[in-house]
Amino acid sequence: MLKKDLIDEVTAKMDGYLKKDIGQAVDILLETIVDALIEERRVEIRGFGSFSVRRRKARSTKNPKTGQVMNIPERKTLHFTMSKSLKEPLAGKNSNDRG
Repeated sequence: MLKKDLIDEVTAKMDGYLKKDIGQAVDILLETIVDALIEERRVEIRGFGSFSVRRRKARSTKNPKTGQVMNIPERKTLHFTMSKSLKEPLAGKNSNDRG
């Protein structure tokens, strides 16, 4: 799904709002999430999941083609953990099933 598709679907469900306004709201939401992640704050959206920034340590590895040792610097990565209420439908489980 593209951002445009998301805006189209939200506009269809939110009768009375202009597509331009929904698009602006989506942009603000995404910018806010990005700003929080840049500040290395955790972003939790209940019923969906959480985003956090993790650091990967610097390490050394060998280039398999040349055998040359390469140093990979420390870097930040984005980590997503889905919520239980999202994980169950994706796994094909009914949220009323316990086990």
